[in-house]
Amino acid sequence: MPSYEAKLLTDFLIAPASLRDFMTLRQFTDIFPKGHRSNPAIKELYRELYTLRERDIEAVRQDIADEVKRSKRLKREYARERRQMDDANVAGLNPIALQMEEELSSDRRKKPHTIQTVHPSIEEACESLKAQITEMEEQSHNTLAEIQEVIGALSDLRHGWFAQTASGEDIGEEVLATLKRLEAVCLDPAS
Repeated sequence: MPSYEAKLLTDFLIAPASLRDFMTLRQFTDIFPKGHRSNPAIKELYRELYTLRERDIEAVRQDIADEVKRSKRLKREYARERRQMDDANVAGLNPIALQMEEELSSDRRKKPHTIQTVHPSIEEACESLKAQITEMEEQSHNTLAEIQEVIGALSDLRHGWFAQTASGEDIGEEVLATLKRLEAVCLDPAS
């Protein structure tokens, strides 16, 4: 019995694929101008197209068979690797931790850690974490500096020290003009 994969590929790529399944010799002959329909070369051309089509179909069938064989081999390899990963139990490591590592690992083809490979991996992870912590501390310092700048500006505002506006006019006048524009928009949202 053919596999589900073979049936799916065959149904999708081959059936109906024969030239006779979708065009008869009569229909093929009707494509040509009336004056040339009785030409014997039309039958030869049809036979040649039929032969080429059958070769293509056979090549697709062979490709499907090769793909099914390859698929079976890949399934066996995957099952074998999965059994190896399931059976791997490193002394001193929790099987749940191993499973989490397998799931989080970006390279699924990696073998489970052994005592010899776990130490360099931990060192590498520590270095990565240190670099991330350094980057986060730098971001925190930059954010703190921005916050202190905003607090300073708010403090100036509280004491009545206004920075010069971009237009050069008094801040009070600019605030009033902005509030009037806001009021106009609120009263007439269509404008």
